[in-house]
Amino acid sequence: MKRLANVVELAASYDLAIIGAGPAGMSAAVTAAEAGLSVLVLDENGAPGGQIYRGITGTPVKRREILGAEFWRGEEIVAGFERCEASYAPHATAWSLAPDGSKGFEIGVSLGGAVRHIHASEVIAATGAHERPFPIPGWTLPGVMTAGAAQIALKANALVPDGRVVIAGCGPLLFLVTAQLLAAGANIVAVLDTAEPGNWRRALPHLPGFLRSPYLMKGLRLLLKARRANFISRVTALRAEAGDDGCLARVAHTRGSTETTLACDTLLLHQGVVPNINLANAVGCEQDWDDGQLSFVPRIDDWMQTSIPGLSIPGDGGGIRGAEAAALGGTLAALGAAARLGRLSQDERNQRAAPVRAEFERLSAGRAFLDALYRPPKAFRVPAEAETIVCRCEEVTAGEIREVVAGGVTGPNQLKVFLRCGMGPCQGRQCGLTVTELMADARGVSAEAIGSYHLRPPFKPVTLGELASLPSNDAAVKAVVR
Repeated sequence: MKRLANVVELAASYDLAIIGAGPAGMSAAVTAAEAGLSVLVLDENGAPGGQIYRGITGTPVKRREILGAEFWRGEEIVAGFERCEASYAPHATAWSLAPDGSKGFEIGVSLGGAVRHIHASEVIAATGAHERPFPIPGWTLPGVMTAGAAQIALKANALVPDGRVVIAGCGPLLFLVTAQLLAAGANIVAVLDTAEPGNWRRALPHLPGFLRSPYLMKGLRLLLKARRANFISRVTALRAEAGDDGCLARVAHTRGSTETTLACDTLLLHQGVVPNINLANAVGCEQDWDDGQLSFVPRIDDWMQTSIPGLSIPGDGGGIRGAEAAALGGTLAALGAAARLGRLSQDERNQRAAPVRAEFERLSAGRAFLDALYRPPKAFRVPAEAETIVCRCEEVTAGEIREVVAGGVTGPNQLKVFLRCGMGPCQGRQCGLTVTELMADARGVSAEAIGSYHLRPPFKPVTLGELASLPSNDAAVKAVVR
């Protein structure tokens, strides 16, 4: 693997550019390089692994039982990636992507304090997932963070929250983080489970697929570990409260008709993960509302290719299936790209893909059961309290959004004009789903009818200084003069 540190080291063109070095991106790179493609992997992190295997090449966590066997399985995939013939640019940001008029794409890359445009015949966007917004009163207080953020701090820096910790929400990651933090010595005073008891009835039709998947034993092991904490189920309301210093001091939770307050120093929130669709949205990929995952998902085919020819989205960015399925999806995407570029015949592609696809489908089979079992309640997706902040970047509240909807605003993009929702640094990652579902609730229509933000490049922050470093050409000069 060839490491690149600045934009001048980038070639002008590659057969395949891969955005993201998580399980899907790394597997895609290995498969594509083996097929003889010139491959560039762009990753914002400083080392491969993505979110799930973050820090695996240099984590200071030496007791392997803390992070668990599932985390350390990433060593094999990272080792394979580091042996392959791909070019790898850590600390690189892909901030624009568009068809370039010929057969392929123009990608804006920020690396080493400068930017440059490069060409790629095919692109695999392995952008992964992010945590679903969890808008409760007080969720912007210092001391409140997501469970995923706490997990990143543990993996990358062996940091454990100090003092009294409360973990709240639902979903498999909630149990995983609880188990990891307990093993690392965190003082977890309570785990507040917000899953609705009725979810079991919705999940039962999907039980056969779940039993065929490997999730069952993994889940049972996690539940047993997490249950060592003070586990409080059937929580129907949450509120984070500040102390005299303006930081988190207490968490109020409601169970039945009783509200209880717990003193705490850190509150970790989590209610599932959703595909990171910002790049797909900005490029113009067709997407659908997935009512099982309660999110928008890019429309992809059997080779992970989107509605834009040559652009593929494997892994959790194309639908939540988990790390192992993501790696297999990356392999399928690379095989599809290699066949479209003429490096593999269709017969060769299909033959190599057959066992991969069979395992991919086996691993994916249990996902519908988990989506139904841990479906987050509407009360935690659509805030009822008017003062609850929805858009953290612009500090827009649920009450303000309902007010402009009552005044005739019909969708998220019109909402931007009135309230600037989704126009901050996160570009809607932290508020997009909440805005969609809140507007749907206020108007009495479906989330699909409301739609999502329409994004434009740059879809990641880039400085004016970096843009000024772009080499000028005749087309750029004419564009400015006009």
